[in-house]
Amino acid sequence: MNISFLTFFLNLLILIITPTQISADTALDFYIKDFYSKSNEASQILKEIETNLKEGSRKKACTRQRKAGRLGLLANKSLIKAFEIEGTKPPIKSIEASQKKWESILNEC
Repeated sequence: MNISFLTFFLNLLILIITPTQISADTALDFYIKDFYSKSNEASQILKEIETNLKEGSRKKACTRQRKAGRLGLLANKSLIKAFEIEGTKPPIKSIEASQKKWESILNEC
């Protein structure tokens, strides 16, 4: 009985003393995941619109196109924020080109 109690006590003590690592997302991880999720969702919406147009359906095409444009612009903001957090210089030309593309999608319907 004493050995099992001692073993239990030692295991409990080790569990309490050893540090546990919490796998929480950093701010950088948050913005990168946000960028990918929003840009993927926007691209998926545009693919669905394209498929629907090929099938002859224009049902809510403009509304969904505007939603995709807004998501794309929000994705760009998240990407810029991630670069700021990382402390590196973002590829300005690529981001500006992407920004213009999403603004065009948003406004030209």
